[in-house]
Amino acid sequence: MAQPTVQELFRQAVAHDDAVAMREGLERMLGIADGSGLSPDEEYELRSAEFVMEMPQSGERIRGRDAMRSMQQAFPTPPQAVRVRRVVGAGRSWVLEGELDYGQGPWCVVVVFEVDDDGLVERETRYYTEKSDPPDWRSAWVEPIG
Repeated sequence: MAQPTVQELFRQAVAHDDAVAMREGLERMLGIADGSGLSPDEEYELRSAEFVMEMPQSGERIRGRDAMRSMQQAFPTPPQAVRVRRVVGAGRSWVLEGELDYGQGPWCVVVVFEVDDDGLVERETRYYTEKSDPPDWRSAWVEPIG
């Protein structure tokens, strides 16, 4: 039996509120299991023609899957490590929480995905932040995260 495509996994997630399918699709897209991930051309096929990606922290928007593919092809250095902490959502809205490491230490990332009924990504909103040390004054109420 053939393994489902990433688009089929996204379609299943949307139709059945299936977080396991969405996580598997995102991990395959990002190359978590095999370290390769999808090429910009393969990711292009997973985006709708009206695709929009925003990064509010830097005030940037990429409009169109052609522009997104071009940006990915020009990207100087892909992350050395990607880790998915969790994937939550239902229907057409999904959130990935994870970590990226470009070689200078990990960054936290949250990506909101809006996926159509055909399993194509219509919109992504990406939030990035550097990890930081917690202030001492909170130590009585907190515990470290894994």
